[in-house]
Amino acid sequence: MSETPYRLAVVVASTREGRFGPTVAEWLADQTARRDDIDVDVIDLAEHPLPVSLSRDPGPEDAAALAAVTPRLAAADAFVVITPEYNHSYPASLKNLIDWHYTQWQAKPVAFVSYGGLSGGLRAVEHLRPVFAELHAVTIRETVSFHSPWGKLDASGRHLDEEAGELAAGAAKVMLDQLSWWAVSLREARAVRPYGA
Repeated sequence: MSETPYRLAVVVASTREGRFGPTVAEWLADQTARRDDIDVDVIDLAEHPLPVSLSRDPGPEDAAALAAVTPRLAAADAFVVITPEYNHSYPASLKNLIDWHYTQWQAKPVAFVSYGGLSGGLRAVEHLRPVFAELHAVTIRETVSFHSPWGKLDASGRHLDEEAGELAAGAAKVMLDQLSWWAVSLREARAVRPYGA
């Protein structure tokens, strides 16, 4: 494996008032901080609202909003998408981010951390897999899902139940190990042979 850390963009998808996404992002930050092979950049969509009218030639205001996000996606070697489940799918804010971009996702791996009710957001993840496949991204099989997590994590993302916290950390390690393999392998492949779709 390369000794240079790979660049990981963590996308916090929810923009809903009272959202739980930042708590999950804090939890993930603790998991990634345990590793020395990752350089993390958090892109919180609530802090970076993108225009909703797609355009091949965005005006100055829309271009400025995109300029705060697009170069960061382009620089990333891999992604973790933190998504809730809304109505058996994922948030409109995430679809908007995805649809504004194309080459930025290509030949890069995407992992998912989801949360929601009984399904733990897994239906949102299953909807996202074919979307990212269409964009020539590789999705990681293993995920981390939080089932009805409200009241089970403190504000810093720490599990209040130690055993559940250890299980979640174990799942994160497996997911991040796989993501790291794909991130470094595809980064090296792109350097040798630029991807063309």
